Amino acid sequence: MPPVIDQAPRARQLARAIVSDITLYNEAKITQGIQNDTLFDLISAEIEEGRTLFKSRVTPEMATAGFFEKALVDVLLRAKGHIKSKIW
Repeated sequence: MPPVIDQAPRARQLARAIVSDITLYNEAKITQGIQNDTLFDLISAEIEEGRTLFKSRVTPEMATAGFFEKALVDVLLRAKGHIKSKIW
């Protein structure tokens, strides 16, 4: 088992990698979710699985620092800004 991450840059990197995987393997769901404003309903299980993985690999301080949530915005949402949606 890999060592627990206790440094912010490494925790941020892990969060971004996990969210990148979520994005890569759920492209169609993400596009549909953005178009229909149901994104978080469609991929809630994937997000929760990713969050659980992140928390299992970092210290409690890193887990509550907001890195995973920021990665969701930066990696998942910002990259999909070109998709037509009622929400933007």
